Amino acid sequence: MNMILAIALGGAAGAVGRHFVNVGMVSLVGHGFPWGTLVVNVVGSLIMGVLIHAMATSWTVSPELRALMTVGALGAFTTFSTFSLDVVLLYERGQVGLAAIYVIVSVTLSVGALFVGLKLARTVFA
Repeated sequence: MNMILAIALGGAAGAVGRHFVNVGMVSLVGHGFPWGTLVVNVVGSLIMGVLIHAMATSWTVSPELRALMTVGALGAFTTFSTFSLDVVLLYERGQVGLAAIYVIVSVTLSVGALFVGLKLARTVFA
């Protein structure tokens, strides 16, 4: 139960953080490009890299705190950080081809699924 509460707390913080970044970027540069999403994805990936390395080499934290920060906070701030970690882990294991396939398939299917969802919703709720 402590693990679930930790993830939920981190998730709440990450979601609120994402909202504030998006609102801040819109007020700073306007609506013409998804700058807020780009910023949270890049920053989330950067933070994921720092945390994973620190927790693997020099910073001992409880499983709950690890989950709060990675699964909860960064997962809600951006799922792109987890995707980035998966790609890097495949690459560092020497599975470069598989990492490339994962990137291509993930992006293509995810964007494609959004288009399908939009078309489906537009058909059903027209």
